[in-house]
Amino acid sequence: MTHDFETAKEHFVDGVAAFEAGRFADAERDFLASLALVPARVSTLANLAATRIKLSRPEEALALLEQAIAVDPENVDAWCHRGEALADLGRHDEALACFDRVVRVAGHPALAWFHRASALAALQRPGEVLADLDRFLAARPDHADAWFRHGQALQSLDRHEQALASYAQALALDPELAPAWSSRGSILTDLRRTDEAAHAFERALACGGDPELNGYFLAAVTGGPAPAVAPPQYVQSLFDDYAGSFDEHLTKVLRYRAPAVLIDNLRALGNRRFRRALDLGCGTGQCGPLVKAIAELVDGVDLSAQMLGQARALGVYERLEQAEIAAYLRAADLRYDLVLAADVFIYVGDLEPVFAGVRRVLDPGGVFCFSAELAGSGGDFELKPTLRYGQSERYLRALAQRHGFSVERVLRQPIREDRQQPVAGLYVYLTAA
Repeated sequence: MTHDFETAKEHFVDGVAAFEAGRFADAERDFLASLALVPARVSTLANLAATRIKLSRPEEALALLEQAIAVDPENVDAWCHRGEALADLGRHDEALACFDRVVRVAGHPALAWFHRASALAALQRPGEVLADLDRFLAARPDHADAWFRHGQALQSLDRHEQALASYAQALALDPELAPAWSSRGSILTDLRRTDEAAHAFERALACGGDPELNGYFLAAVTGGPAPAVAPPQYVQSLFDDYAGSFDEHLTKVLRYRAPAVLIDNLRALGNRRFRRALDLGCGTGQCGPLVKAIAELVDGVDLSAQMLGQARALGVYERLEQAEIAAYLRAADLRYDLVLAADVFIYVGDLEPVFAGVRRVLDPGGVFCFSAELAGSGGDFELKPTLRYGQSERYLRALAQRHGFSVERVLRQPIREDRQQPVAGLYVYLTAA
């Protein structure tokens, strides 16, 4: 038995060394060998669970941690790893409860504050995130990722100058931290400090940051060649985070008017009732009730699951799909006699695939109406420093002709406000031949 224990201990020590070196498959093998000799040892179970978390197998980690906690209900490492596994599974409320328990049992361990802050960030509670990160950073001021997350929390609270200071701390500790460069660039873009923003996005790219995302940001502030569409991960993340305050911010701050203007002028084309309508980029469903008044059935499509959840709660949509709009239009198995898009094409520059897709699903004589920001340049479309696309009227008319639409009406009216200034827009009404 003593020999088994000593051999198990050797495997355990080798596993810890492999884990610390990032050799997680080796660590797993060593911990399993140790457990085979001394089953149910809590420290080994906890370390094996931590390894499986690193190997992206959180469900398996949870099963091991249940065993560990059954043997030692107050084991801090087990509860901390349990919180990590639950967070990886998106069960952030449960993860937070685990870290709360760690704090109660162990007093004020720094790492628990860091993990607790991560759970709170996922639950969109930035004020509490800041408090926990302040506690963590008091003990670990050399932790670059914590300073980065500190900056994110401040940025979400619109405390931009303080956020820039936190990002500067992160980058002083780790000059290759690409997400901090990218986040710094986004604030500088909002502050219209475009030269500094461009430098930040260039550094993010040089440090291995997402080339699609940072290339898009860089094109917006430099006026360089614009990608055809905004990166889907940018749009989805933006609106998932924005969903809770979206409607209030649009109406009270931006004085958003696109849905009402679009539908009011659609009625002006004739007192028609539609069979089935498709709301492209439906968001929280601001168009839904307005369209439902003139259509028997209304479907919606959007990239953001959080936005779709709010639209579903309205009870006006027949079907809601999470998808990129051009992809949905290519694959849709339904036909429509009304397709509309209110303030959606600000995230799509090249509208060729959208027009082709709408023509595919639209009945002859059906209506396609939409709003668009007006491009300030002479080109077909442009990506503005606001990270929104604008299209020219000439381009939209050419697309309509190319895809078999008749132009019924084009109106020039503001879409919303930006910094209390009206944003010039187009409201376009087409019919399918």
